[in-house]
Amino acid sequence: MSTQLSVNVNKIAALRNSRGGHDPDVVQAARTCIAAGAHGITVHPRPDRRHIHAEDVVALASLTRQSAVEFNIEGNPFAPPREGYPGLLELCQATRPQQVTLVPDSDGQLTSDHGFDFIRDGERLKPLIAAFKAIGGRVSLFVDADNADIAMAATLGADRIELYTGPYAESYLGGQPQAALAAFAAAAARAQAAGLGINAGHDLSQSNLGEFLEAVPGVLEVSIGHALIGEALYEGLDATVRAYLTILRQHGSR
Repeated sequence: MSTQLSVNVNKIAALRNSRGGHDPDVVQAARTCIAAGAHGITVHPRPDRRHIHAEDVVALASLTRQSAVEFNIEGNPFAPPREGYPGLLELCQATRPQQVTLVPDSDGQLTSDHGFDFIRDGERLKPLIAAFKAIGGRVSLFVDADNADIAMAATLGADRIELYTGPYAESYLGGQPQAALAAFAAAAARAQAAGLGINAGHDLSQSNLGEFLEAVPGVLEVSIGHALIGEALYEGLDATVRAYLTILRQHGSR
């Protein structure tokens, strides 16, 4: 089976929010991605509502159920509820996604840029992972490739890890991705040896995705948003999703 594509639609919501109102329509964009063959939809609702809102999550949960594709909700499990944001666990309990990806981002972060420190955060994470799994889906933890304690994700109860691929994308742009690819392959091997599935995401694009998948076999799912939506401005959303699916068929999970 080839690696699965989950399209992150946060940027659609960010564009909508820049003017207010309802356009562009996040649900319609997700529907277009699904019609083009995307295997899932990803959202990362933040407490500051900078892009995806809690209301969007509810609407997208309904769409993905009707379309029989995976719904993946990302977020910081430690962020407390506040006005307009019920909390990640409460939001997931209301919408029952097939996958929850836990990410250690603070409120002020521009984007997710590091994984969990399991030595520091493990005791707080363990009961939360159990609570998310009780909803009925799988739990994935966002991790750095150089995390020597990746195997701890399994002992904490996680089903998968999501490798933070920002450093790989940066090294690819610099023309010297070999060392990063070796580090990611080694991280994936350590995780797989512990019984964990492998997801990957952040700054993956049409230009760098194939090489990553060739070097890191067994990646089950990639979550791609920023690059995909940017590329769609030139080629269209349907065509761009289909282009990614072609890359996944050619280079994905083996």
